Amino acid sequence: MKIVFMGTPDFAVPCLDVLVQNGYNIVGVITATDKMGGRGGKKVIESAIKKYAVEKGLKVLQPKNLKAPEFIEELKSLQADLQIVVAFRMLPVVVWDMPPIGTINLHGSLLPAYRGAAPIHWAVINGEKETGVTTFFLQHEIDTGDILMQEKMPIGADDTTGDVHDRMMELGAKVVLASVKKIESKEYKLQPQDNSKVSKAPKIHSETCEINFDQSNDKVYNFIRGMNPFPTPWTTLDGKKLKIYKIKKGVDAPLNEPGNFTTNGKNYLRFFTLDGFIEVEELQLQGKKRMSIKDFLNGYQFES
Repeated sequence: MKIVFMGTPDFAVPCLDVLVQNGYNIVGVITATDKMGGRGGKKVIESAIKKYAVEKGLKVLQPKNLKAPEFIEELKSLQADLQIVVAFRMLPVVVWDMPPIGTINLHGSLLPAYRGAAPIHWAVINGEKETGVTTFFLQHEIDTGDILMQEKMPIGADDTTGDVHDRMMELGAKVVLASVKKIESKEYKLQPQDNSKVSKAPKIHSETCEINFDQSNDKVYNFIRGMNPFPTPWTTLDGKKLKIYKIKKGVDAPLNEPGNFTTNGKNYLRFFTLDGFIEVEELQLQGKKRMSIKDFLNGYQFES
């Protein structure tokens, strides 16, 4: 069985690696184009998948336009039986409908829950205690295809999106391998998604990350851990953006206006919520480096 793999970030690497390690015939790897970055924008930044594929001697394609005739012809020439998509981008019909078996996608939720670009973030933000991964065959509408496999995993009360992401990365690889084995054996039954249970996980933007303290402690706490480590939740302090990385919950606080803060200037900074406070343990003020709260308070003068 000839397989084309499509992916870009670190999240996709274990999925490709498990297929390579199990001897599957990866005839092509499709990933994002290189970007310029680093100091002065002079360094070539390659995707994690490209780095892995090059190291393993796999054929790499980096199309700018997935509908470009030259890319379509090159993809056809690979004669793939199956395509696997993990953390890539939306595919045109001409691409996902090309292989005779079809194209499967790994999604970071228990579909039809959390369809969209940021399923891990929203599951944590919403205080879910469980999530998982789903493999499904691509159809016209995003994240709507028939389910091949699902596997559940817990979300801990203090897990950040980063924590869940890292565990899901390993679970996803196991499920992708199991899915390919099912397809190979032709012993599988597809499950249509229940449209009455759909929820959304839209893309997160910088403005989405501003912390609203006018909520319960639990909601604020979940939001902050859901936005960490990326793209990072923020508020303002003395007119400057303050990114908040690590926190702990406080309760039984004297009532105060949500969003107000208190500090002893030495080892704590607390922002009030509707029913308590959030104590900051690690943060980064605009124009400064990331640091512990003690280091921050040691050198910061609050505006009166």
